[in-house]
Amino acid sequence: MKLWQKDNKINEQVDHFTVGNDLAFDIHLAEIDVIGNIAHARMIASLGLLTKEELVQLEIELKKIHKQIKNGTFMIEPGIEDVHSQIEFLLTNSLGETGKKIHVGRSRNDQVLVDLKIFLREEIRLTVGHVEKLFKTLINRSNHFKNHLLPGYTHFQVAMPSSFGLWFGAYAESLNDDLRMLLAAFRIVNKNPLGSAAGYGSSFPLNRQMTTDLLGFDTLNHNSVYAQMTRGKSEKAVASGLASVASTLSKLSYDMCLYMNQEFGFVSFPDELTTGSSIMPHKKNPDVFELIRARCNRIQSIPNELTLLTGNLPSGYHRDLQLTKEILFPAIHSLKECISMTILMLENISIKENILNDKKYDLLYSVESVNQLVMQGIPFRDAYKQVGADIAAGKFKRPEKVAYTHEGSIGNLCNSRITEEFNTCLAEFNFNDKMFELVK
Repeated sequence: MKLWQKDNKINEQVDHFTVGNDLAFDIHLAEIDVIGNIAHARMIASLGLLTKEELVQLEIELKKIHKQIKNGTFMIEPGIEDVHSQIEFLLTNSLGETGKKIHVGRSRNDQVLVDLKIFLREEIRLTVGHVEKLFKTLINRSNHFKNHLLPGYTHFQVAMPSSFGLWFGAYAESLNDDLRMLLAAFRIVNKNPLGSAAGYGSSFPLNRQMTTDLLGFDTLNHNSVYAQMTRGKSEKAVASGLASVASTLSKLSYDMCLYMNQEFGFVSFPDELTTGSSIMPHKKNPDVFELIRARCNRIQSIPNELTLLTGNLPSGYHRDLQLTKEILFPAIHSLKECISMTILMLENISIKENILNDKKYDLLYSVESVNQLVMQGIPFRDAYKQVGADIAAGKFKRPEKVAYTHEGSIGNLCNSRITEEFNTCLAEFNFNDKMFELVK
């Protein structure tokens, strides 16, 4: 039986099609659904819709279910439509009439939505933890290799001197902006939709602030219609945050693949972190970075996929929204894997030293030669033409000394300020474990 089923029999093909892959993703919401049920039960008990004894019974049974979830014995039984139905059926089977009261004052719409928002909030917390580890690794690599020079390129042509310190630090600072995107998503999902019911509220005098506090939300979605409109919008916000991180990882992976190429040879990794060829015994392929690049490019498509799924829907709930889980949930897992693998590779990277001693990189210093002439009082455009003429005539000689001192240059990486900005943003998340107190 479904929660909504009357006495009529449901066509098996319709049942299979409408449930789809939902059960596989619903299992990830089980613990959160139990917590949401406890908060809701306490709230309706405060209204007199449950007795104190009934509330105690419900909490005992819900905590039993929570233990099953944590030890891996919980399952959604055949014929049960979703995790929310499974938990309600378990309560009803154990407590009879008392179990049937758990759904008063809510719809499965706001029940699903509150579970999703909490799930996404917690997944953002986990993702931010991974991003923090990656950030620290990049800053560490930047500081460690700050004096190792590297060619800088524009248009794939040698341009100006760079350094591994500057290169690693660039990706660290990129994560600062990515973290801001995740913070924006966190603030969007950290609002309580519970009490909006099917999208139009309830005639019961629900205490929505009570469930907001119990579940550790910053605030609530005030308007019941808009609360339901956040389904799909919340997922897109999170996907955009993930895509921002993925963009950084994809670009870093491209650089790594390029720099590992024998024509460059700037970086290398232990044999056990690379792969070989079935025919070419010399090969050390950057498969890890190629897969990170590919995965992260897919993740960057998720916001657009969610837009196409939800963008033409009017207000109110529609079954289309069920598919957001199978689009977004795997992407969250994939990104965390990509971050972990990037950290592993960075921790084992080897850097080629004295790269710029090779004469083919002499022209990297043309700008420095121009600047030195300018410091002698020659107008910039005249200095530019003079150095250009020397290059054309084959008479250019690279300067012996190069000095970069301004903020964000080779000689002044500003890593401490980049770290300060990262930590400031990190503190704004204000993560809390308040909701887990409900199952202690």
